[in-house]
Amino acid sequence: MISTNIVTNIEEVPDKWVFEYYLKLSEKLDGQDVKMKSIFNPSDTNPSLYVFYSHEKNTYMFRDFSTGFGGNGLELVKQLHKLENNWVTMQKIMQDYNKFIKEHGKTVDVRLKVEERYKVKDFTIRNWNNLDASYWGQYKISSTLLEKYNIAALEDFTLTKPSNEFQVKTPRMYGYFRKDGSLYKIYQPGRETKFFKVASYIQGVDQLTFKKSYLIICSSLKDCLAFLTLGISNAEVIAPDSENIMLPERIIKVLKEKYKKVITVFDNDEAGYKSMLEYKKIYDLDFAHFKYEKDLADCIMVHGVSNTRELLYPVLKKSLSD
Repeated sequence: MISTNIVTNIEEVPDKWVFEYYLKLSEKLDGQDVKMKSIFNPSDTNPSLYVFYSHEKNTYMFRDFSTGFGGNGLELVKQLHKLENNWVTMQKIMQDYNKFIKEHGKTVDVRLKVEERYKVKDFTIRNWNNLDASYWGQYKISSTLLEKYNIAALEDFTLTKPSNEFQVKTPRMYGYFRKDGSLYKIYQPGRETKFFKVASYIQGVDQLTFKKSYLIICSSLKDCLAFLTLGISNAEVIAPDSENIMLPERIIKVLKEKYKKVITVFDNDEAGYKSMLEYKKIYDLDFAHFKYEKDLADCIMVHGVSNTRELLYPVLKKSLSD
């Protein structure tokens, strides 16, 4: 499509071009997902930056799990070039796109052949076994706690899309269910892709009583369960789909009204720390930076419940009293 027009509106810039151009992708985006090494973290040895098409937002997005950065093309360029605000970022994108048009004599075809994503067609729940007891037991998470949070062992599950269908079966697979029995996530520890998201859900929300003084937002449901083993009786726990996914403002507002104080306790790595800073910046939530092992569950595995409680308590107390 030949064009000599000058773009003056950011909405005229195709979102897929932004990712192709600034990430220097070797392949054209046509609805597929791309996994690559982080452009924000030079020490990234395993590909941790994902470019994906969001069916919800009808646009391309990115998530860098090594740094916690994520968002749309505008956020990508702002973070990449360390620009001060969205307006400056939009000016840069339009300037670069106009230069691209001038050099190539054409605009980018905005049409996408969006790939159909796999969906869970069905699954089979099995009985708990010794392998399950060994896995969850290392974090001191009991079967009673697993049942309370609607976690079940899976024998298998089937993934399907119009062009393909296949069954997944491994020794350790767990279904995360809502209180109404609907599946929202599958957890496969030890595999490269540990989680398969079925539906959006705030983990632990069904178990909240709103009768405790404090709410702790953890990075994962496993860390929520690990926290509960510590016997800190005046706090409840929840977790978003991921520590890299912000809980909506309306949810945070309700939680602040229900509890004396709400804080975050995320992973002890760069991504976790940046996520806690983001919650502080956007929602003014204090955080407890627990600097032992990668997360709460791992700390319990390495140091035990009593030692973890002794290590966490002063950090937690300081954050809750600030």
